Amino acid sequence: MKAKDKPAKEGQSVSVNIPTFNKNNYIILLAGLALIAIGYLLMIGGGSDDPNLFNPEIFNFQRITLAPICCLLGFVAIIFAIMWRPKKTGEKTVD
Repeated sequence: MKAKDKPAKEGQSVSVNIPTFNKNNYIILLAGLALIAIGYLLMIGGGSDDPNLFNPEIFNFQRITLAPICCLLGFVAIIFAIMWRPKKTGEKTVD
């Protein structure tokens, strides 16, 4: 008999192996990655083809405010997806 196959003694808890991430975690994780990608795409552009010309378009609302907020929300969503755990239903006690 293997160590995993031993029956639980009285008063011990028996845990069922459940995956760390479930479907909701992966959905939140992918949404966070999409937000980060959108944030980086919002930062693209605004440069000048001629290095001697200044283009003030690099300092607009989209690149200075909106894109970093979008990236930050994406990182928060990823952290939430990693840390969030559904309620345990697989833990039972043996009497």
